[in-house]
Amino acid sequence: MNKPLPIGLQLQQKGLVTEDQIQIALLEQKKSGDPIARILVNMGFISEAIARDALSESFGQDSVDLSKLLPDADALVLVPQELARRHSLLPVDLNAANSELTVAMADTQDMLALDQLRAKVGSQITVKPVLASEGDLAANIDDFYGYSVSIDAILKEIETGVTDFSALEAIGLDTYQQPVVRLVNALLTEAVKQGASDIHFEPEAHFARVRYRIDGVLRQIRSLHKDYWPAMVVRLKIISGMNIAENRAPQDGRISLRLRGRQIDFRVSAQPTVHGENIVLRILDRSQAIVPLDHLGLSDTALTQLQLMIARPEGIILVTGPTGSGKTTTLYSVLNHINSERINIMTLEDPVEYPMALIRQSSVTEGKLDFAEGIRSMMRQDPDVILIGEIRDRATAEMAFRASMTGHQVLSTLHTNSALGALPRLADIGVSNQVIAGNIIGISAQRLIRKLCPECREAYHPGELEQKLLGMANDDVTLYRAVGCEACHMQGYKGRFSVTEVVRFDDDIDELILENAPLTAIRNIAREKGFQSLADDGTERILSGQTSIDEITRVIDLTQRL
Repeated sequence: MNKPLPIGLQLQQKGLVTEDQIQIALLEQKKSGDPIARILVNMGFISEAIARDALSESFGQDSVDLSKLLPDADALVLVPQELARRHSLLPVDLNAANSELTVAMADTQDMLALDQLRAKVGSQITVKPVLASEGDLAANIDDFYGYSVSIDAILKEIETGVTDFSALEAIGLDTYQQPVVRLVNALLTEAVKQGASDIHFEPEAHFARVRYRIDGVLRQIRSLHKDYWPAMVVRLKIISGMNIAENRAPQDGRISLRLRGRQIDFRVSAQPTVHGENIVLRILDRSQAIVPLDHLGLSDTALTQLQLMIARPEGIILVTGPTGSGKTTTLYSVLNHINSERINIMTLEDPVEYPMALIRQSSVTEGKLDFAEGIRSMMRQDPDVILIGEIRDRATAEMAFRASMTGHQVLSTLHTNSALGALPRLADIGVSNQVIAGNIIGISAQRLIRKLCPECREAYHPGELEQKLLGMANDDVTLYRAVGCEACHMQGYKGRFSVTEVVRFDDDIDELILENAPLTAIRNIAREKGFQSLADDGTERILSGQTSIDEITRVIDLTQRL
């Protein structure tokens, strides 16, 4: 039997990594001693799925994608959570017919773990190890077993001063941590687990409120006694690198933690209020941010138009919408779509939210580097594509258009209510129609809309007003509305998607801009070419049952149809 090739060589032969990347990983391995596959994943050269499959092939063993598995209660009962956490393994299936327990492991050659596992389950059960990525294991142990130390238990410990050491041992903590430390960690972990985008810690006169923003809407999670808040503030400031002695001026910080098997960053903001410092954390989950272009939830028409815009080598692509409408996610998806070794992509952001391989990313620094000066500097770095976090003023706009006129593709955002609303906004900033015409590739406007929970949505026939809002001629159609169930935490909605309008500029639209034509004329010719407004896209999503009319009207004005 031939000896399997080393993991690095396998990946190189498949064209998944280069020789230089292997050499970098080998040098790093001499320092850390970690497996080569883990180092390649940590450096961003390969994904965990690729590493898992390569290891599987090398060892001649099956691999498993834990994201596509449901917990097997019979298998979980056999293996204590403490053992699973200590050895990074997860029981995924118990076949009663042949008494075989399938166990997912990051290292299927870990004989100590296998021996302890066999001793625990007994000789009558055969253990079958399969490979899984380390990140998937850490995340799914939480999901499959549940989070052992509850926030309630920690709060009880703070109140009584009595520590539940059995609970600490259950989650594999070898050393005692102060309850406030664990309380903050538990709140952060729970927020990530629930898919929150922001965590709000809000002090009031007699208590502190904790809220998570989930699917764009704030939900109150906890009300804590005011006595807990000072210690929590200190803990949050320490881990985010803030000055704990300063409580009268706003501060910004950043936290980087490994939660649920993956790297999570938190952008932290502290704001003094009459009842104490208000702290808000923006959750920056790298695994959730870089979404493939065709997974953004765009309509087929919008996706096609966006792909045609990206294919243009020079000019400006603008993404517009209010704060929290997913503009950054869309731009990062575009960059990820075009990213390759053949082009030089550079970004100027405020601040850099998600590091990306191959892309040169810079942050705007107050008093040292602004957008206009940053663009001027980047143009001396031989870029092909430039991303500008936001066009805020005339100087930034002028430099962005200058870059587009000198052969670069420029991506940026603008705060406007609609795609065509970007034109008067640019004029207000000070960009002339002569500069706009011929240099804008296209403009996209978007909103994030909550999806109806498929488990509990309720069908009904629309009334007269709803028919008018949707532009319907009769009520021979079924719509759906939110109800609420355990699956969606009684919200009626679960997850979000993007409602988008895309205007791709051509000679006809450029000519109207040069003639200073009204927006209605530009909109009419865009409609002749297949343009769909936010209201049009939203209406289609309502009629298809993806969301409710209440949710669409929360963020999009449909009253123009009346």
